[in-house]
Amino acid sequence: MDSIQIVLEYFARYGLIFVFIIIFLEYLNFPGLGAAIIMPALGIAVAKANMNFIVVLCISVIAGSLASYVLYGISYWFGQPILTWVYNKFPKTRNSIDKVCQYIENYGDKGVLIIRLLPAVRTLIPFVAGMFRMNVVKFSIYSTLGIAIWNSVFMYAGYAFGYYFI
Repeated sequence: MDSIQIVLEYFARYGLIFVFIIIFLEYLNFPGLGAAIIMPALGIAVAKANMNFIVVLCISVIAGSLASYVLYGISYWFGQPILTWVYNKFPKTRNSIDKVCQYIENYGDKGVLIIRLLPAVRTLIPFVAGMFRMNVVKFSIYSTLGIAIWNSVFMYAGYAFGYYFI
């Protein structure tokens, strides 16, 4: 509950800039920023502040997409050395990364959308897509669609809770 309260306080203080920064960092896999807490908390804050849900959702999708492009670009140019380092430093991550690679190999571009909707691996997809040198337009379409679905579901859950119960 403390994490949600912190998100609400920062949202009240910094508004949409906070939304952009916190979502951008979450999609960069910044440690400690879990979407399961952030998205519903933003939804509650939007309901409490009588803000436009669609505007906040759009900002969250833009922030998530931009962070995804950053990871895509990094992995496009430096993916294999980074992957080798991650496998050596954090061997337990190998299984998750290999699952994402398998989805891309099996489902191609549509695998991006599928992975974007899976909790444990959804933020790994830009890294893998960049390493696979996936077409950036197709990556953008499926990734943005997945981000929009994920963010809207979790934010709306918080919004509905905040609107009806708080």
